[in-house]
Amino acid sequence: MKNVKIIGVPEHFNLPWHMAIEEGAFEERGINLSWSDVSEGTGRMSQMLKENQADLAIILTEGIVKSITEGNPVKIVQEYIATPLLWGIHVGYNSKFNQISELENTKAAISRFGSGSHLMAYVNAEKQDWDTRILQFEVINNLEGAVEALSLGTADYFMWEHFTTKPLVDKKTFRRLGDCPTPWPCFVIAARTDFIDENENLVKHILEIINGYTIEFKSIPSIDRTLANRYGQKIEDIKEWLSKTHWSQKQLEIETLKKVKGTLLELKLIDFEVANDKLLW
Repeated sequence: MKNVKIIGVPEHFNLPWHMAIEEGAFEERGINLSWSDVSEGTGRMSQMLKENQADLAIILTEGIVKSITEGNPVKIVQEYIATPLLWGIHVGYNSKFNQISELENTKAAISRFGSGSHLMAYVNAEKQDWDTRILQFEVINNLEGAVEALSLGTADYFMWEHFTTKPLVDKKTFRRLGDCPTPWPCFVIAARTDFIDENENLVKHILEIINGYTIEFKSIPSIDRTLANRYGQKIEDIKEWLSKTHWSQKQLEIETLKKVKGTLLELKLIDFEVANDKLLW
């Protein structure tokens, strides 16, 4: 039995992995796939890959491209979610801010530097025609930290996945002022380069198994109800999310990768572009 450590955020996108593990699909191939939730998101996961605390990660495209460019010995082995991530732009329920335009020159809560909440703050700022050189940040680690920061006023707004934060909007903890979708497919499967080099066939087996699950995922009877119950969501929200979300079974396209690199470079979030073969398996 080959032991493999995989990490990802505790969100509905990753249910196919949990189903495959719970149903013994990996064990049947002699793979002991151990999943760990990382609520701090992409910045923390990039660090865990770099420090050999994980072999594989389901991670945001822009975050891992930035991390690899900065020297993290990791490669993207496959696209995972083919559709954009819808980033909700949130303020505390009692905040004085009512429009996204009012957030210029305020402080964004981010899980950590290099995370999606950090990088997407730049994407949103560029979209709003703000000066990205003077963005301000408060590191809050996770969703609970964001609730505290927005409630206490140590940060002014917080960008996080629209449907994950929807229960907090419904409970009047947050108010959502709008959304900012990623300009590319949002999640990829990434692996440490040394792990890939030593386990090429194993990686292929893992991809074959998960692709079998994701290609059929949306057609599973009552999957909307299963997701709603497991992730504390309203059924109508899950149905909307499912309608917007498509899983992928192929490698990230070169044109997409060029767009990610170009945007990060333009926003001065990376200093140079690395070759595609350094990023893709």
